[in-house]
Amino acid sequence: MKQPPSFRNPEHHDYVCCLTKAIYGLKQAPRAWYSALKHALTEFGFINSKSNSSLFVLHNGSNLAYCLVYVDDLIITGNNLVFVASIIDHLGHKFSIKDLGSLHFFLGVEVIPTAAGLFLTQHKYIRDLLAKTSMDGARDVTTPLSTSVSLQLDDGSSFVDSTEYCQVIGALQYISLTRPDISFVVNKLPVYASSHADSLDSNKEIIAALFEEHIFHGVTISKTSNTTLTCFSDADWAGSLDDRKSTSAYLLFLGNTSIS
Repeated sequence: MKQPPSFRNPEHHDYVCCLTKAIYGLKQAPRAWYSALKHALTEFGFINSKSNSSLFVLHNGSNLAYCLVYVDDLIITGNNLVFVASIIDHLGHKFSIKDLGSLHFFLGVEVIPTAAGLFLTQHKYIRDLLAKTSMDGARDVTTPLSTSVSLQLDDGSSFVDSTEYCQVIGALQYISLTRPDISFVVNKLPVYASSHADSLDSNKEIIAALFEEHIFHGVTISKTSNTTLTCFSDADWAGSLDDRKSTSAYLLFLGNTSIS
């Protein structure tokens, strides 16, 4: 390896470095990998989504295919299995890939095929969070952030570290992908990040709301030809008791499936 500029010996320009171990994680590597993968996909006919740079869409006559990329993990789906197989074969000639078959688990989300379509759940991710936060022995609650419910672990422990508190908030935000019922209360938690001790019980209540009989709740992607886009929205007027701001919400459906 060539000497880095700041370490180069002016008297020995021809010196090189002898590596004792491989160097990983060069800052330009992710960009170089994405560029190479994008080139291979666009060469096949995929178009990069304008709303999400990780999503590639291919529409060739009656064939429709989607490719979702997360670093070196790819999900490929479409309406023609033979066409999808040809895409995988094309990528196999460009890169060293391994076909793991039908999608079952991706980024903490479990995908379960059903008669109605696909059921998405994060129960394993939730169980890991319960264990990490020592909440796997907590009692269940039905309504997150209810002022009448107070939770306390048997050992009296609590979240006392602001970093851990923020980590839990981030985990709960990710869980709201398949558990939209906690979206509102999770959105309120960052308000207390600077004085997290005031909201420890609220944080515990939300985690407890994910526990036991609610842990297998999730989102169903319905198998239907209906592509009607429907939006429901609601808002109050200056309803927040803290700052008198208005609270709004929306729910977007593609056919019978909630997508946002």
